[in-house]
Amino acid sequence: MGDVQNVKFCQWCGGPTKPGIPEGEERFRAICTSCGKIAYQNPKMVVGCLIEHDNKVLLCKRNIEPSYGLWTLPAGYLEMGESAREGAIRETREEANAEVEVISPFAQLDIPLIGQTYIIFLARLKNPHFSPGPESSECQLFPLHEIPFNSLSFSSMVVTLSLYVEDKKEGGKPKFHYGTISKRPGTSASDIHAYTLDHHMQS
Repeated sequence: MGDVQNVKFCQWCGGPTKPGIPEGEERFRAICTSCGKIAYQNPKMVVGCLIEHDNKVLLCKRNIEPSYGLWTLPAGYLEMGESAREGAIRETREEANAEVEVISPFAQLDIPLIGQTYIIFLARLKNPHFSPGPESSECQLFPLHEIPFNSLSFSSMVVTLSLYVEDKKEGGKPKFHYGTISKRPGTSASDIHAYTLDHHMQS
């Protein structure tokens, strides 16, 4: 039943919930015992930018948990009322004080174990100015051969940047990638090597 048991009260009326399988469905859901409404739990979408500038990529060192002190692309949860592109631009502004122009989507990575989907866009700086936002302690442009792969924050960052470096080595023009990151159960968010990349497709 997974996280269904963690939903104790109805978000609409406040009544108690109980696990059950609604008619016509196959999964357990949290069902309100008062009003009968069903609490559906869906994956979270994380959006961000892979910023290219002078053959370097912009990374931010996290100033918050999880993965405090590790490097990441500017990225975060999509907010209600914004598109994935708008969210990626906002997150970049918040974490790196950088204004960017989105070029194209680069990767969609699903992580079923933790209920997240990443959408990462290729982007370029509108001007060469950037600085750490409240959630970052540093921002830095890294040449491809100096990307700190052993100090990245999440498996999604390892996969995204590895695919980008491979594309650049093969011909210079990045492709679009889709894949499923299968995390090893019981590992922490910052255990960046405990995964396999499955169902990888590119175009």
